[in-house]
Amino acid sequence: MISKALIAASTKPLILSILLDGETYGYRIIKQMRFLSGGHLEWSFGMLYPVLHRLEKEGFIASSWKSPNKERLRKYYRLTDAGRRELEREKSQWLAVSTIFSRLWVSTEARS
Repeated sequence: MISKALIAASTKPLILSILLDGETYGYRIIKQMRFLSGGHLEWSFGMLYPVLHRLEKEGFIASSWKSPNKERLRKYYRLTDAGRRELEREKSQWLAVSTIFSRLWVSTEARS
């Protein structure tokens, strides 16, 4: 199981990355993350919605209420231009950390 600290640290870039594919609503974001992580990341509504509200307040995402196909009204979230720029910053940082771990672990395995 993935630690809560790592889940918390990765939530922002994960949400922004999911929204890169287009607008969607909260429950679908939760389902998408469960699928992409193979069930290792189990987000709850109580965890997701405060993050969505914070990202919206920061201007990285925008929302609107919609009722497609005359279904029930849902709040849809989409990435803003500022969100795309933030995702690029996040991506750069995560790739740098990943590279460092890869170097450390390859180096450690070679010494074993």
